[in-house]
Amino acid sequence: MRHSYRLFLLWIFVATPLPLAAQSHLLYSPDGNICLSFEITSQGEASFEVDYRNSSILSGLLGLEFADSGPLKTNFRVVGHRGASRDHTYEIPVGKASSARDHHRELTLNLKETIFPHRVIEIAFRAFDDGLAFRYKIPQQEAIKNFVLTDELTRFKVTGDPVARVLPLKNYTTSYEAYYETRPLSQTAARQLFGLPLLLEHSTSDTTPVWMALTEANLNDYAGMYLSKIEGEPNSFISKLSPLPGRDDRAKVLGHTPHVSPWRVLMIADNPGRLIESQLIVHLNEPCAIPDPSWIKPGKTTFPWWNHYVLEGVDFTAGVNTATMKHYIDFCAEYGISYHTLDGLDIAWYGGPIAPRGATDVTTAAPSIDLPELLRYAQQKGVRLRLWMHWRALKPQLEEAFALYEKWGIEGVMIDFTDRDDQEMVRWYHEVARKAAKHHLTVTWHGTYKPTGMERTWPNVLSYEGVLNQEYNKWSPAGEGATPRHNLNAAFIRMLAGPLDYHQGGMRSVLSADYRPRDVAPPVQGTRGHQLAMYVIYQNHLSMMADSSTSYLGESGFEFMVDVPANWDETRVLVAEMDRCLVIARRKGTSWYLGGMTAGDARTLELPLNFLNSGSFQLELYRDQPDQGPTALRRLEFQTDKSKILRVEIPREGGFVGRLQPLSD
Repeated sequence: MRHSYRLFLLWIFVATPLPLAAQSHLLYSPDGNICLSFEITSQGEASFEVDYRNSSILSGLLGLEFADSGPLKTNFRVVGHRGASRDHTYEIPVGKASSARDHHRELTLNLKETIFPHRVIEIAFRAFDDGLAFRYKIPQQEAIKNFVLTDELTRFKVTGDPVARVLPLKNYTTSYEAYYETRPLSQTAARQLFGLPLLLEHSTSDTTPVWMALTEANLNDYAGMYLSKIEGEPNSFISKLSPLPGRDDRAKVLGHTPHVSPWRVLMIADNPGRLIESQLIVHLNEPCAIPDPSWIKPGKTTFPWWNHYVLEGVDFTAGVNTATMKHYIDFCAEYGISYHTLDGLDIAWYGGPIAPRGATDVTTAAPSIDLPELLRYAQQKGVRLRLWMHWRALKPQLEEAFALYEKWGIEGVMIDFTDRDDQEMVRWYHEVARKAAKHHLTVTWHGTYKPTGMERTWPNVLSYEGVLNQEYNKWSPAGEGATPRHNLNAAFIRMLAGPLDYHQGGMRSVLSADYRPRDVAPPVQGTRGHQLAMYVIYQNHLSMMADSSTSYLGESGFEFMVDVPANWDETRVLVAEMDRCLVIARRKGTSWYLGGMTAGDARTLELPLNFLNSGSFQLELYRDQPDQGPTALRRLEFQTDKSKILRVEIPREGGFVGRLQPLSD
């Protein structure tokens, strides 16, 4: 579809008498670059097409299927429509920026079957300058009251044959811990289940690059969505919903009307960096539900499980015991690290092994842990504790445990191994977030599905894993693990969905060619600069310092790890070269922090500093010294300002970080 004009109306309805199939509606983004065209086909199907800068990039069909009344996808007619617009700036307590502007135009269409039982659905579309979203609403009606949704019949047909970056998954019981694959869309496997986000690099007829990510937002009381290629249609996907456990696989969503689906999201830009900057997922969620979120304090936490409780030069046996935990509390207190996490090895801090039906008591510590003494000691030292737990152990004690954790002064919880996003689990996520907020606890999700923006509603949800993480360096064979390229993919693809929890802070850097797995004191792939850059590049509001406390002492870059913020006022992507290089600048207060990382190739970058305010800045720069090995850093300091260009050389699998502070401070 081509549009050689720009008509800035919320919608256009063809008013002249036309056949049913010719009913057409248009919706433009505020800047006019994105156009949605909706119409009813000659078969009565609800179809849409999306143009970006006058070139078609995607089309689709809409529909739902119910257990009792069958598919609702044909014999539609439009019986009503309404438009709206919004331009609103709101505050974000925890995020990649401290505020966001939600500027969109909306078109809602009422569709009704022309045949019995004359069921009705609504489709709401929202057009933003950086994407498009739509969702289904099943209104209250006689034809549908209580329902079992067996499928969502959303189809996407991508124009042309873009390069696709997909996450193949074996089934719906998943923690999203797999490698991204890159290939032409036509060469991706049919019927393969793909996790979201899915990223497409698209060249249109005029060679303008288009980057488009498909994902979902505001997942609540619904099943998580995946995509699968349609057999015989090389560039088409159909939505797949996570089935409810213990039932016929056909049952996906149980509900009663009125009921709404999550938003189906197309993030669209001419550069992947603009997708990373986007707040689209946040916009599409409900506003903050915590009246006063000022108690939420993003920060860094130690996480000794990752290094297998390795400590050098201590006079006790390191492990899940009181002496080790006191040692880490001392370390946090001395260096200004906010939190220490109680985790475990063969047993958790609360004893174990994990009982299969949640019988393990998460309110009683293992015999090796003197928890009252640790709570007293941590409070005395000004360090707060966090608690890891298996979700099955927590679920039967949720309210009791959270009330007790608040009494103890616990900062928050890491909940692991959910590995599901069916409707039941999604409901439980929201219950956990709500009850945690009630008891002033933050939440980090491990072994989880991808984010969909609930952190806007519940800013006490600090981060999510949902990615193959650097724990894989403990056991993956040579040539695998968390490679530098995978570390970049995590930022370019997974992070589009929301905050990214990663095992950061590994000090034993090796190049990928030299990587060998090691469970105890594991290595990390990429240089020290590459690993440091994760503290700026990844949006992680509970950044880990996952290596052993003794491995940090005297090491270059440690002071940057300690000082770099975990919450931001502004984010700018300066360089975004897929598979090659990513550089992000993030602001906290009046200071800016820079992080850059490469994968396979060395890069020499010239970075304009025009994002700075006026005046002089002191730049503290840490860069790799590859001739001295992958852990060697050089620290430089000099003055600069917004008129200058920063020239940085990054070696293969390398990185850099920097801090810019105004001299007036």
